[in-house]
Amino acid sequence: MTGDQAKALEPLAQRLRPRGLDEYIGQRHLLGPGKLLRLLYERGQVASMILWGPPGVGKTSLARLLTRNAKADYVEFSAVLSGIKDVREVVDRARRARGLLERPTVLFVDEIHRFNKAQQDAFLPHVESGLITLIGATTENPSFEIIPALISRARVIVLEPLGREELEELVAMALADRERGLGRLELEMEPQALDLLIMSSGGDARSLLNALDLASGLARPDQDGRRRVTSAIIEESVQRKAWRYDKGGEEHYNLISALHKSLRDSDPDGALYWLSRMLEGGEDPVYLLRRMIRFASEDVGLADPLSLMLGVSALESFRLLGSPEGDLALAHLAVHLACAPKSNAVYAAFSAARADARKHGPLPVPLHIRNAPTRLMRDLGYGHGYQYAHDHEEAVVDQEHLPPELAGRGYYRPTDRGREKAIAEFLRARRERLEKIRAGKGRDEGKG
Repeated sequence: MTGDQAKALEPLAQRLRPRGLDEYIGQRHLLGPGKLLRLLYERGQVASMILWGPPGVGKTSLARLLTRNAKADYVEFSAVLSGIKDVREVVDRARRARGLLERPTVLFVDEIHRFNKAQQDAFLPHVESGLITLIGATTENPSFEIIPALISRARVIVLEPLGREELEELVAMALADRERGLGRLELEMEPQALDLLIMSSGGDARSLLNALDLASGLARPDQDGRRRVTSAIIEESVQRKAWRYDKGGEEHYNLISALHKSLRDSDPDGALYWLSRMLEGGEDPVYLLRRMIRFASEDVGLADPLSLMLGVSALESFRLLGSPEGDLALAHLAVHLACAPKSNAVYAAFSAARADARKHGPLPVPLHIRNAPTRLMRDLGYGHGYQYAHDHEEAVVDQEHLPPELAGRGYYRPTDRGREKAIAEFLRARRERLEKIRAGKGRDEGKG
């Protein structure tokens, strides 16, 4: 068997491994101009690091590229298959490489979290002395799986799941590359098939390319001699049924409407179902999180202020974990929003205030609540008559904060649901205090 024949039998994901950083897709936060790994690569350097990220995001490829560009001796083995004996052999090899070849040695350990404490301890003195540059790859949180002494000597680098744009770029490259990819087959991929392929990959490039490789073998020439990759072929390749879901059409709006109304009507079961339908149909989870964060402000509001904070936390959790682990954060948020007390009082108040701002134009700020940093401004009356709330009983003062044209206008009317009940009580007490202040002023004026 020739080298080319052996190469052709390799999986597509293996054949398409990047040969240089210009072919590497993803991790722009690490490889963009001026970023740490970009600088190391450009300078031909490599440092001990732990690459932490989900499967199929390029941890091994990145280690190989950094090592190759640094002209280092590269040793790779899996923590599943190797033990302390293998570590000792690597150490001996590193000593020979340093003494005879004058080259550094990079030890790449895949699934380093599977090494026990004793095995990790075996690396420690050699990493510390600089004999070995350690690059570990893990899908698990290093804080829990790797000994602190090793972490302190190796920088933790967080890799992110590949996004849709990056996965589309990878598919396009695979379909176009005639040397290593599928270009010679001249495949055509239906848009819905591409959506299903990307959705089923979960941000995992290896999974995506394996499915595409299998699909390419199932695509037969039609009457025109063209090979089309259809949704049915992708379904067969990934063993998953495609859902009827057009992210740009009516079905998209039908489903997001169903999710919204389930949340608004406090139905967690309906919310979970429609959320699941959209996720299974390939909807972007970040889009769903944005819509639920908006819902937290519009439909829950100050009846439950925690909802907005939980929405932002869910977004951060998903960005950290990716799919499928991070999908649970969406479910967590959906159930919370469905069960939270509802109020659109802030939404209604903001809409009314904005309507007045647009209707009346740029009304001037009343002089007494303007800032007066200069003598000229003070002489012009800026800040004159302003009452500092903290100097008054209950921090309540009788002064107008709206322009004269809108004086007395009320926008925010809290409900008696959830946290807003306490806010309504606070505003009621404030109004009563203002009435007492005004009554006192009236008596004083009467005496005068």
